[in-house]
Amino acid sequence: RGGARAAVRHLAGLGRGRIAHITGPLDQTSAADRLDGYRDVMGDGDPGLVVPGDFTPGGGERAMRELLARCPDVNAVFAANDLTASGALRVLREHGRRVPEDVAVIGFDDMLPVAEQTDPPLTTVRQDIEEMGRLMARLLLRDLDPAHAGAAPAGVVLPTTLVRRASA
Repeated sequence: RGGARAAVRHLAGLGRGRIAHITGPLDQTSAADRLDGYRDVMGDGDPGLVVPGDFTPGGGERAMRELLARCPDVNAVFAANDLTASGALRVLREHGRRVPEDVAVIGFDDMLPVAEQTDPPLTTVRQDIEEMGRLMARLLLRDLDPAHAGAAPAGVVLPTTLVRRASA
């Protein structure tokens, strides 16, 4: 949630008042957490500014078309991941919207090379994927230890970083 809050706060700090969110599949914890982070900053606000996505470029394209039809005055988008943001960027370009001048866009995951090769390069939230892997391995090994049998899984939140590039 913290990374999503940072992304949306960054957009608000740029003076953007119509900040939309393209979600991931809400049956996935990461997508639900990112939507919660968006709502932590934006409140329940305009429900038309939240559009379902599916973590794919095609899903980002569909969602961005829907957003522009519903809310043509949208001036910022927080996408649930970088692939979704890449699709949104394509649709914005097709509609003659300049990024970031008309619509600022932020993704999530800092997926390389995707985030660096979008046009413009994508501002995004970076997670330390290597540390995530190490942590998962440690938790798996702990769970395999008979001394921890039946223990509740640990809830862990790793820090994120906003990587500023040209899209926001």
